[in-house]
Parts: sequence; C-alpha cells; structure tokens
Amino acid sequence: MQSIEDLPTPAVLIDLEVLERNVARMQERAREAGVHLRPHAKTHKSPEVARMQLAAGARGLTLAKTSEAEVFADQGFDDIFLAYPIVGTGKAHRLLALADRIHLRVGIDSVEGARGLGAAFHAAGRRLPALLKIDCGFHRVGVAPEDAVTMAHAVANVPGIELVGVFTHAGHGYGGQTPEAVATIGGEEGRIVAAIAEAVRAAGLPVDEVSLGSTPTVRAAIAQPGVTECRPGTYVYNDRSQVALGSAGPQDCAMTVLATVVSVSGRDRAVVDAGSKTLSTDPMRPAADGNGLVVGRQSRIARVSEEHGVIAVAAGESFRIGERVRILPNHACAVSNLHDRLVAVRAGRVEGGIRVAARGCVQ
Repeated sequence: MQSIEDLPTPAVLIDLEVLERNVARMQERAREAGVHLRPHAKTHKSPEVARMQLAAGARGLTLAKTSEAEVFADQGFDDIFLAYPIVGTGKAHRLLALADRIHLRVGIDSVEGARGLGAAFHAAGRRLPALLKIDCGFHRVGVAPEDAVTMAHAVANVPGIELVGVFTHAGHGYGGQTPEAVATIGGEEGRIVAAIAEAVRAAGLPVDEVSLGSTPTVRAAIAQPGVTECRPGTYVYNDRSQVALGSAGPQDCAMTVLATVVSVSGRDRAVVDAGSKTLSTDPMRPAADGNGLVVGRQSRIARVSEEHGVIAVAAGESFRIGERVRILPNHACAVSNLHDRLVAVRAGRVEGGIRVAARGCVQ
C-alpha cells in the first residue's frame, strides 16, 4: 500500500479508524435514546460513507437538494428525507419521478411551497409525504412555533400533500460559546419541536415523525421526550469547529488536509499549497479564527486565497520549504464538496479512495 508521504498535495485524508468509530458512536447514542438516526449526507456526499452508516443501523439518509437525492437513488439508496424547502415546478416533477423509485419525504415551511409540490403529485393521483419545518430559534427557514398549528392545517389541506410530521434544526447551536450553552440550545430544540408535535396532534392532525438535530446539539436534543428521529451530519468526520464547540475532541477528527509548505517568506508566516479551493473559506465556529489549524502545532491558517494558505507562525515554531503538514479544517462539509475524491487512510497507509459522488449537486 502507498504511504501517505508519497501522496501529491494537497490531499484530503480520511482516517478510516476514526470514521468507523464516529459512525458507531453516533448510532449507539441514538439507540440508547430510543430514536432513529437519519444522518445528513451533505457532510460526505459519498455512497461509500452512507453505506457504512446504514450498515451500522441508520434508517435512511437526509439530504438537502433534489439532485443529491437523484445521485443517491441511482446508487441504490431507497429512503431519503429532503430537509429543505423544495420550490419549483421542474423540481416537483423530478420529485415525482424519485417517488416512483424510493421512499421520499420532503420538508415544507409554506403553503406556497406545498402547493407547488402538491400540484404535480395530485395530478398524478399521488400524495407526497411532508414534514413541516419549525423555527426553534435559528431564524433561517421554518414556521414560528406560535404559527405551527395553523400552518400544519393549511399544509395538510393542500391536494397532493400528506403531512406526516414536524422537524427542526438548531443551527444557532453553532454560536454557543461553551459546551453548556450548546447543550441548552439542544434541549430547547427538542422541547420546542416535541411540544409542537403534541399541539398539532391535539388539533386533529397526525404527527408520526418528530425530527431534529445537528452534530453539536444532538446529544441534548434527543434526550427530550417525544423526539423520534435525529439528523446530525458532521459527526462522521468532525472538524475544528466541532472541537471548539465541545462536540468532538481532536482524536475524533477523521478529516485532515495534507499540504506542503511552498514558501517561507518571513519568520511570522509560511505558505502551503492548500487555499480556498481546498480548505474553503467557511469561518471557524463559534468565533472566526482563520481557516484551519496545523495539526500538532499552535500555528494556524490565518488566511487563504485560491491556491495559497498563509500560516500565522506561532511563537517558538518554524516551518521549512518542502515540509508536509496536516491541517484540521474549520468545516468538513464544505471541504468534501470541493473534491471529487478523498483519500482513505489507515495507520499511515493509503487504503483507497472515497468518491464524493454528489459533489456540486446544488439544484
């Protein structure tokens, strides 16, 4: 097998031992809580990793875009939840075609969106199962809790739509300044969506699924009574932000970027061959702090351009031209989508590749 040291750089490495441990640990966490795990595959966009998750016990996949679902359906995945407000007649007909092949559910947060999708399904004599998105505090998409029952009735009355549940996402957990603050947000996430599910049931509508989750908040969220499903994604690889948020340790980070120092033009900086086309420009969470951390050092990637990563050299450290370094990226999901193939490694040796089959699927 090829050694990591023989790889051309930059290269995105996935440590298989860490990946396998992460997959097993989250599955066990969901099992202990008595909820189903439906991981968000936007993190890896890879059939190989998704098969690992299903083999461990996941009930299906979560995705965001119609094109992602088409890729995974072509690869044999038959249970997908699109946790995103899909809008447009063309996409509605694509969803109708997908529903002939797989068990498909979608997220909805408006009557207009429901009508757009429902029209295609109603015309075909079909109904599309949908979950109503609840805003539990992130203020991105979703219905305000106080409007949820009214909206649930409105969506349930749209021809071609079958309301089957409610879901939420506490993305504001990424702003928690301490692990305790993140856990508080996760607890609220679970309590809010479970309470809304009860209110919708009391109003005479069925709610079979109560779905939530992000990697930082999932542990506290699934501890709340009434939750049936969780959808974390980043946990498979983890990243620098997850470490800062307290949801992972450095030893839990399966993804690193192998790079070569190509310039040392001053004592306070060095440059590697991994820039924004490799590491992305996503900020560090919960507070912005460059674009990555040099593993085993205090030095960090202070800024990036397309092909350059500029290291701010920490006091007492130095770099030499030709030196190879590993970088822990801020956000694993964004890095995955920048690459066609990741390098699977085990014990310092290359075992193969991981195809990012749904890379660039944004429609």
